[in-house]
Amino acid sequence: MDFMYHYSDEQDQFRKEVRVWVDAIPDEMREPIDQRDATDEMYWWWREKHKETAAKGWLYPSAPKEYGGGGLTTEQSSIIQEEFERGGVPYIAGRLNPIQFLISALLVWGTEDQKRKFLVPILNGTDVAWEKMTEPQSGADNANYQGTAIRDGDDWILNGVNCFTSGRGPAPDWLYGPMLTDPDAPRHRNLGFFMIPVPTPGLEIRSMHLVHGSEQHFDFLDNVRVPGDHLIGGDHQGWQVVGTVYEHEHGGRGHAFFKDEVVDNLVSYVKDTKQNGEALSSDPLVRQETAGAYLDAHVQSLLNGRTHWMYNEKAEMTYEGSLNGIHRSDYSERNTYRVRGIMGMGALLGTREPAAPHGGAQGVSQIVGCGSNNIGKLIVARRIGISRTKERAAPTPATAAGQAA
Repeated sequence: MDFMYHYSDEQDQFRKEVRVWVDAIPDEMREPIDQRDATDEMYWWWREKHKETAAKGWLYPSAPKEYGGGGLTTEQSSIIQEEFERGGVPYIAGRLNPIQFLISALLVWGTEDQKRKFLVPILNGTDVAWEKMTEPQSGADNANYQGTAIRDGDDWILNGVNCFTSGRGPAPDWLYGPMLTDPDAPRHRNLGFFMIPVPTPGLEIRSMHLVHGSEQHFDFLDNVRVPGDHLIGGDHQGWQVVGTVYEHEHGGRGHAFFKDEVVDNLVSYVKDTKQNGEALSSDPLVRQETAGAYLDAHVQSLLNGRTHWMYNEKAEMTYEGSLNGIHRSDYSERNTYRVRGIMGMGALLGTREPAAPHGGAQGVSQIVGCGSNNIGKLIVARRIGISRTKERAAPTPATAAGQAA
């Protein structure tokens, strides 16, 4: 069976156009292997470059053209994604700025005025936004959200603390996420979803200096005032808006042509490395572990491809997106141990160490989005009908309004 997509001549010509543009990027501005090597100069260079990219329709290629997106086909979007990843082009001034999730929420839940106010500056490359979801006391359990939003005339007053807000650079233009609007309402009907301008009085964003870098942040909101039109959806619909964000983040949009560079490097390492005068591939245990990593990566590719196809065909999903996310996290962790077991202590070396295999690219990070896999498994159980409660997938631009994003 041929799982490869075969592009048309017209699509191949489009790829050549994108590749010429990517190849013209200065080497010093390409995404580094280790995100800690990214500089402020790179950040601001890409903030400006993304305005040019947006004008070409390549920054958010599948988003609606009427709001500043590219309005391009699925195939063109996939080509851009492939070429950008090949050439080290960051999508939105860094991979840790999850604006795509917000775009989905704005397309589904935003009013026309809100789309013009918030969505257009994002799609044209002017603004970036960070997602504030996690609270210190409850982690990813948004049903236990404690940060409050209280009406004050036409405005809202926000108070709360968030942690592990991902983002590169000094600060975003916006924070987005839920706040508790009605403590007396039932769970899942007591939240609002807000756009918070940065900077604004009473808001402090502070870096969390962690082992892997400083691209996670605390957010402290102390009587932060935001206008009423910064509420996306109704004042009791925040849980539903968050659901649209999480459908995407859990894996509900997929990836057309998923490629695992770490696994590719592992296969090359096993083929090319000798120990005690013999090829490492001659060891049956090494072959077995490498084959396991390779098969896991291809299973992930198939799961991504199926979900990507369903999204673009506007098919309603049930468990598929969450299953994609669960496997992504599980196999990433398994391959972390496989890589380190086969490469040995060298796998722990950073990009500045000359003995690091593949320039340090073998350092595998464990991927956890929107909480632990237990949350993902609970979602799957509910959607296939084996839990005490049942649920349907949240609306996305593909299923709610017939718009791509």
